[in-house]
Amino acid sequence: MSFVKEFREFATKGNVMDLAVGVIIGGAFGKIVDSVVNDLIMPVVGILFKADFTNLYLPLSSKVTQGLTLVEAKKLGPVFAWGSFVTAVINFLILAFVIFLLVKGMNRLKRKNEAAAPPPAGPTPTEQLLMEIRDALKK
Repeated sequence: MSFVKEFREFATKGNVMDLAVGVIIGGAFGKIVDSVVNDLIMPVVGILFKADFTNLYLPLSSKVTQGLTLVEAKKLGPVFAWGSFVTAVINFLILAFVIFLLVKGMNRLKRKNEAAAPPPAGPTPTEQLLMEIRDALKK
């Protein structure tokens, strides 16, 4: 089998296509969650704590002073940008919670479909006879 033919078979399998769609939708959804966190949630959290989380940092160099924005401070020297980290953690928690809800919903639908499926048919008379013969031979 040629390399191109083998790759074509791999790429056209259903699971690969499902994965590609999932990655694309996941990337777009990640951008939506980023926007929700950065543009809607963190400003409210900043008002409550009277701080702009995007500019919260600890200077790790004597050249860096506390009153600068994070971008300006990074130009002067190393900083411990804990505000950006908090924002990323909140972003992750929201994304993980939404994915959990999606998986939970999918599992509920899966169980519902399994419950609606008819029970498997019992063995045919031929299979039943063969099982009896097998059991008799074991004895």
